[in-house]
Amino acid sequence: MTAPSTFGLSSEARNLHWLLNNLVEEVPGILSVAVVSSDGLLLLSSDPGHHDQARQSQEEKRTGPRGSAADLATIVSGIGSLTIGAAKLMDFGAVKHTMVAMDEGSLFVMSISDGSLLGVHGSADCDMSVVAYHMALFVGRAGHVLTPELRSELRKSLESASSQAPGSAR
Repeated sequence: MTAPSTFGLSSEARNLHWLLNNLVEEVPGILSVAVVSSDGLLLLSSDPGHHDQARQSQEEKRTGPRGSAADLATIVSGIGSLTIGAAKLMDFGAVKHTMVAMDEGSLFVMSISDGSLLGVHGSADCDMSVVAYHMALFVGRAGHVLTPELRSELRKSLESASSQAPGSAR
């Protein structure tokens, strides 16, 4: 994964970046990850395909969703909204996690805190129980520090990184 620079970020923001990097690098089969705020804005993301070079050469066409991290954030946010609405309609309480199994991959969405979501796109051969376990660890570690101030800092960090990316409009 190509991690964005954490220079100038608070220790909490650096820790969340570290947790995200650790999730992607330690769990086989994870292709991309996005942390999304309750209003659907991307807070943190992985760079699909860069964390596992051997796998990338074997599965070049399966390195993550087509498009950007913002696209994954949109998908995660949409699935989160749909399942929250379904839970309210059915009066079954809060949604803890959602999994979408596809022929060639899986998408996992787990609630973090205050409506924030963790979305993980996995390959077809990922062990779903291992992914879910590590997502729960991430949520347990990240949930209590994901304050409104930290969410704002993470958004500004992403905006700054995207404005400094090669080929971006200034």
